[in-house]
Amino acid sequence: DYGAGRTGINDLLPLGVPWSSLQAGGSRDERPLGLASKQQRQRYVTKVGKCQVNLGNIQEKKRFLSDIFTTIVDLKYRWFLFVFMMCYIVTWVAFGTIYFFDAWLRGDIDHIGDPEWKACIENVDNFISALLFSVESQRTIGYGSRIVTANCAEGVILLMAQSIIGSMIDALMVGCMFVKISRPKKRAQTLIFSKNCVISHRDEKLCLMFRIGDLRESHMVDAKIRAKLIKSRQTKEGEFIPLEQSELNLGYDTGEDRLFLVEPQIICHVINQRSPFWDMSAESLRREQFEIIIILEGIVEATGMTCQARTSYTEDEILWGYRFEPCMWLEKGAFRVDYSRFELTFEVQTPAASAKEMQEMAELQRRGRDVNVPVPVPVPVPSLASAFYAKCSPSGQGREQGNSVGA
Repeated sequence: DYGAGRTGINDLLPLGVPWSSLQAGGSRDERPLGLASKQQRQRYVTKVGKCQVNLGNIQEKKRFLSDIFTTIVDLKYRWFLFVFMMCYIVTWVAFGTIYFFDAWLRGDIDHIGDPEWKACIENVDNFISALLFSVESQRTIGYGSRIVTANCAEGVILLMAQSIIGSMIDALMVGCMFVKISRPKKRAQTLIFSKNCVISHRDEKLCLMFRIGDLRESHMVDAKIRAKLIKSRQTKEGEFIPLEQSELNLGYDTGEDRLFLVEPQIICHVINQRSPFWDMSAESLRREQFEIIIILEGIVEATGMTCQARTSYTEDEILWGYRFEPCMWLEKGAFRVDYSRFELTFEVQTPAASAKEMQEMAELQRRGRDVNVPVPVPVPVPSLASAFYAKCSPSGQGREQGNSVGA
């Protein structure tokens, strides 16, 4: 029971996962090898790094006022400029009204032009003149025609209060404007990611790879990169987890996640026993529903502020059996980067089996060599070895699958 105004379970599933796909016995999806079919779906993070999460029904909105500085800085520019102007206009009008009522209560307005009358504020005879005096006092313009005299203490107190409040508003607004302009949010626009991930072998290990680059000559300091896998799943107890996050190791234990981002670099995730892609093959990739979130963080060299760039890859943006083409070479005593080749990939021979199947096959071959006898293959049920050879053989089904990758 989701209650009134709420949607059903299919609307709660992220990444376009239908409820029927969580049940056993679903129909097999016949998509081309290595490329999942395009379908309308909801991304968790867009390609430009915007999080597609809307917060609603927030009850305690007063919490935003407790951190008014961050609240103002987070406003869009049109609302920020509106708040900026209203802070000054409200104080000018408020103190102008107080000055006018003070002159009216003391009778200064009734004695305009009387040389014997000692006014509190000279030349304030209506609301407009009181408003002008308020603006001149707070902005320290000081034209000289309207001044506070020593004939009343309340005028001096009001002038002191307006000066203090005006200084506080100046400090808050100038600080917010400086922080908003100098925020490194736009710096992330010059940090680029490849449009696709690739899966192929590197150093005899199956790896998932993508490429990143920095278009500016001023480099990111202490750059770090992380990756999260967002995937829906159902527990053994029947609990549905719509957005389960798991970490993808990009070299945290070896320090490879810390980058010296001067030239485009290929980031590698080794698919091993600790990887969530351990038992994923090229065929099972077609049926998967997940999203990989890439987070690149670093310190902007010019301002010293932390910048974060994000992007995401869905399963249909992963190319099985491809590598990135080189985009850097030596030219005239320096390394030259050609960003026109940043997205280019080329096909390489890669088994369609999962990393788990390939390790089991290698173990079977090793045991067969140790005893110097061939490994028996059960006739009723195909073994992992026969499945591996069928997928990787240069003829038959393996060749057809390889051709479908290139297509």
